[in-house]
Amino acid sequence: QVQLVESGGGLVQAGGSLTLSCAASGRTFANYVVAWFRQPPGQEREFVGAISWSGGLTRIADSAKARFNISRDNAKNTAYLQMNSLKPEDTAVYYCAADPGPGSFSKTLELADFKSWSWGQGTQVTVSS
Repeated sequence: QVQLVESGGGLVQAGGSLTLSCAASGRTFANYVVAWFRQPPGQEREFVGAISWSGGLTRIADSAKARFNISRDNAKNTAYLQMNSLKPEDTAVYYCAADPGPGSFSKTLELADFKSWSWGQGTQVTVSS
């Protein structure tokens, strides 16, 4: 499996921006769909968005669609989550996860058993009001 390490979290004021990175090693990164999740304090982990193998397709959760963007640089084995106009409710531990997928981006997400994906350790994002 691919190994993932998130970075870039921290403390930011409301309205600010952060870009998280997800660095991969151990496998050919371009062969993996990458997804971002977050877990707010005391809540369940939730899907933020995902990006296809080449980066040509993305899917962002409605709660983040207008403010977040996902990209990747396969040459650097890294995926990114750019977060703008941050709100206190964006406070969470953010995780990236990856899976080779069955060959279709939409089916990869629709049929995903995310628990079986490769996961990073998470990075804390705290948004102060």
